[in-house]
Amino acid sequence: MALTVTDPRPVERAEEILTPKALAFVEELHKRFAGTRSELLAARAAKREEVARTGKLDFLPETKDIRDGDWKVAEAPAALQDRRVEMTGPASPAKMAINALNSGAKVWLADLEDASTPTWANVIDAILNLRDAATGTLAYTSPEGKEYRLRTDAPLAVVVTRPRGWHMDERHLLLDGEPTVGALVDFGLHFFHTAKQLLLNGHGPFYYLPKMESYLEARLWNDIFVFAQDYIGIPQGSIRGTMLIETIPAAFQMEEFLYELRDHASGLNAGRWDYLFSIVKYFRDAGDSFILPDRASVVMTAPFMRAYTELLVKTCHKRGAFAMGGMAAVIPNRREPEVTAQAFEKVRADKTREANDGFDGSWVAHPDLVSTCQEVFDSVLGDKPNQIDKQRPEVSVTAEQLLDVPSAGGEVTEAGMRLNLYVAVAYTAVWLSGSGAVAIHNLMEDAATAEISRSQVWQQIRNKSVLADTGNTVTRELVTRILGEETERLRGEVDPGSFTKYYEPASRLIADICLSEDYTDFLTTPAYELV
Repeated sequence: MALTVTDPRPVERAEEILTPKALAFVEELHKRFAGTRSELLAARAAKREEVARTGKLDFLPETKDIRDGDWKVAEAPAALQDRRVEMTGPASPAKMAINALNSGAKVWLADLEDASTPTWANVIDAILNLRDAATGTLAYTSPEGKEYRLRTDAPLAVVVTRPRGWHMDERHLLLDGEPTVGALVDFGLHFFHTAKQLLLNGHGPFYYLPKMESYLEARLWNDIFVFAQDYIGIPQGSIRGTMLIETIPAAFQMEEFLYELRDHASGLNAGRWDYLFSIVKYFRDAGDSFILPDRASVVMTAPFMRAYTELLVKTCHKRGAFAMGGMAAVIPNRREPEVTAQAFEKVRADKTREANDGFDGSWVAHPDLVSTCQEVFDSVLGDKPNQIDKQRPEVSVTAEQLLDVPSAGGEVTEAGMRLNLYVAVAYTAVWLSGSGAVAIHNLMEDAATAEISRSQVWQQIRNKSVLADTGNTVTRELVTRILGEETERLRGEVDPGSFTKYYEPASRLIADICLSEDYTDFLTTPAYELV
């Protein structure tokens, strides 16, 4: 096997990351684990076909002993005992990383996944920033001379890094001429360069693990953690992983996920938009009963979403793990103070529900939301760092409740379709420009929003949905017309150069995947070919 770097200097100081020893570690990870990853991706497709054929998904009979067993995950290290507010955002550029670390949040989810376009420059810059953050040297001076430094007057957020999902490749590191696994590249470079320092700091190494669909995928991460700790010579159990329950099959395997990673598990997170995207993806051809209404009308109090979050809290606390709530994506807008105030009240209500349900903390996408989220959790937690002691024995969730999509209520409308197409094109365009976290209409959007948006449109075409506000039936012709109109609207909102370079190809890509007979599993896979 031979590892090749196609571009050894995508950013200044890249040679500090792409060292022979770091690359040797990444190569060893691939030798040992890339084959299993490929097998597990194939197993995903086979499972999806089985569910499409039967229309059924259920708790696994072969793992009943795990669900019935008496076990707990390892106790959390001191740095992860209090996670009441977690800031999310990309680790590149340095300015955003510094703002997140200085935000006052307990944790920063340093995102190499949905909030980051995986250009080679972004990947390496993110690792550089996280390495510098670990050593306390991260700093940035803007072209205008403004300096950004790590604060010394209060604690920095504890870093929890999220590598790419198993499905993404990395074409700038080739093994025998073939692209490597994005998740192994992200984890390998980050772990190699930061693990020992983070351990000295008492702050890691900690990870968020995204988009898994099977407990066997969690087992693979555990095997990687065991090997990696031995490889660089740190104690077993040093790594902690928080797993995102953001796919519908994962909702039926929460206990199994924790069990597989139990010596390294920290908790589970409820990822709303990816979860809804997964429901559409999994049941896209299962008929009308799995058609979601306009995504803006799917609230967390819908019975099938309540079943998902209640089961997550119960499962985590039963097993001694943290239950982490969903994203507050509001972006304050000084030009629209009334709109912002109303949005903040919705955030407060959402976080209050989570805290009262037993969640130990929650996500925000903007530093201005940290205090709002903290106030809510402070009022429930008081002096306690978490509420793992809040058990939920009264919660009993069935497969039927998790799959009760009609309980969302709401309607499918042309207005909702327009918004979906607008957001899908707008987000994809900015993603193609190199930024994976995008403010659209006062909301911080990431890839999950675009995924649910374009997936709903594909499903509505497939099922010939009737739009409640116009009476029109969704056809390829109707979607083509509305997509054209929304693309023209975007033309009027951006400069001509950006429109030609990014928005036109984004619109063509959204047209291709929405109008195709075949469903595209991940929008970012074909989009990656365009960056």
